[in-house]
Amino acid sequence: MDLNGGQSLIRALETEGVEVIFGLPGGAILPVYDPVIDSPIRHILVRHEQGAGHMAEGYAHATGRPGVAMVTSGPGATNIVTPLADAYMDSVPMVVVTGQVPRAAIGTDAFQECDITGITQAVTKHNFLVTSADDIPLVIRQAFHLATTGRPGPVLVDIPKDIVDPTSPHSATGWDWPSDEEVARSLPGYRPATTGDPEAIERAADLIMEAHRPVLYVGGGILKARAAEALLELADLTGIHVVTTLMARGAFPDDHDLCLGMPGMHGNYTAVTAMQRADLLVALGARFDDRVTGKVAGFAPDAQVVHVDIDAAELGKVRRPDVAIQGDCRLVIEDLVAALRRRVADGVSSPDRRPWRSSISGWQERYPLAYEPAAEGDQLKPQMVLEHLRDSVPDDTILASGVGQHQMWASQYWRFRHPYTWVNSGGLGTMGFSVPAAIGAKVGRPDRMVWAVDGDGCFQMTAQELVTAAAERIPVKIAILNNAYLGMVRQWQEMFYEERYSEVYLSPDLPDYVQWAEAMGCVGIRVESPEEVQPAIDKANDVDDRPVVVEFRTDSREKVFPMVPSGKSNDEIQVPPFQAGHGVGTGEGGN
Repeated sequence: MDLNGGQSLIRALETEGVEVIFGLPGGAILPVYDPVIDSPIRHILVRHEQGAGHMAEGYAHATGRPGVAMVTSGPGATNIVTPLADAYMDSVPMVVVTGQVPRAAIGTDAFQECDITGITQAVTKHNFLVTSADDIPLVIRQAFHLATTGRPGPVLVDIPKDIVDPTSPHSATGWDWPSDEEVARSLPGYRPATTGDPEAIERAADLIMEAHRPVLYVGGGILKARAAEALLELADLTGIHVVTTLMARGAFPDDHDLCLGMPGMHGNYTAVTAMQRADLLVALGARFDDRVTGKVAGFAPDAQVVHVDIDAAELGKVRRPDVAIQGDCRLVIEDLVAALRRRVADGVSSPDRRPWRSSISGWQERYPLAYEPAAEGDQLKPQMVLEHLRDSVPDDTILASGVGQHQMWASQYWRFRHPYTWVNSGGLGTMGFSVPAAIGAKVGRPDRMVWAVDGDGCFQMTAQELVTAAAERIPVKIAILNNAYLGMVRQWQEMFYEERYSEVYLSPDLPDYVQWAEAMGCVGIRVESPEEVQPAIDKANDVDDRPVVVEFRTDSREKVFPMVPSGKSNDEIQVPPFQAGHGVGTGEGGN
């Protein structure tokens, strides 16, 4: 079958099973957009290339399948660098196709030329500059294989215009779809390990059976490995409590008796303190991020560590493990469960862990997540808004968030009972993530309700993508917690910069979010008093033919607690002032 390069590229994406492309055309990529007209692949026209990247991420988060974005050269390509970096930090499978100037013009500073493969080398799992139309099928197969195997991540494919332009003699090509064996041979250095070392798994099982104060430290790798069911089996078998990092929310049900919730800088007191006092941490798909460890030298000082990760580079990068296991989390957990069952069958028992469970129960009772109710005349408490929202939607609702205070409150006060229902930017902390990511999630899971929780600062960065959602009839729902500030920055300036509020005020009334939402084809709602909260949420939930934006006017004075100050030990965790008299920082909870 003879095709031109553009047709070959679209045929390759079809053969990979791609259902949707998020993109924006331009000069260098135009030859690829022509065959899109005749393709069954759905194309969603974004309003900014950053939106295309975040939509592809949201799609991948919600479905587990790689998101696909396509943009043009130069500024089109550079505009998608932030989503690539975001996906790289959070191990999100994504394939981005960028247009490039013709091969003869590369290096001449041609119009809309940039070295996007050079620019993205540090923020992609791999990238390609295709130099022959005949190579397109193989490169696309390689790109999807790399993006979805081992530790997932983004892959960029840069396509010079002359090899896809049907008017160019360099564009003519036959169609040759490579086999799995050909793909493997073409990537001789890429052999991701999936099965854990049996001896290491046996040592890990021994440590688990011997531990008095064990904790399962669960990271986003559990979700990437589709290991939520295996994790539940491990926890139920061992009776070990589970902490789920920001990237792992939903990997273990929040309503399970063994769930401690989120650890880290804004984790709950029990999760943070349990890790600090543990004598064994079983880290599953977690990377000992600085937001979890606090001051590394003071992190879980008495704990032995079992570390399971698909990426060998993570093992020992921050904390030296006593047992390191490279492999797919699901497969390793299944082998670990089998090893533990053999020990139980042989009569091996664990030490009495009732004192440990009692300590955990005491921390939960004394220091629950809590906030002071609003006094009469006060603005809305953002935590209260989230509780109302949480209690008004189906259990399997997908929740996306931006980055900042609202992100932390969403993770804290939501109740995640299902995996793959939390879409957020963890490692890079990208403001503006939630609106396009929610759109991508809804495209991938049209059967689910999708809400995005955003701040006023984040919303203003990518709100234009609601035009995309309105035009494409993608009925996402956006809750803006409008406190008229860059909230997290304000909190730090208040706590650590002597209330010197430098360039952090945004104004409560500019822009008018209701009018802006309506101008973009959405339903716009404003909420200013507690009695308006529930009716507004109910109204938003009833709308299913267009996007909805609900602006909640919230109290700018509210802070996210608990909090571990940057650079401090987790033992120095701060709880809300009204809880501080309960002995936080003393006794068994800290020093």
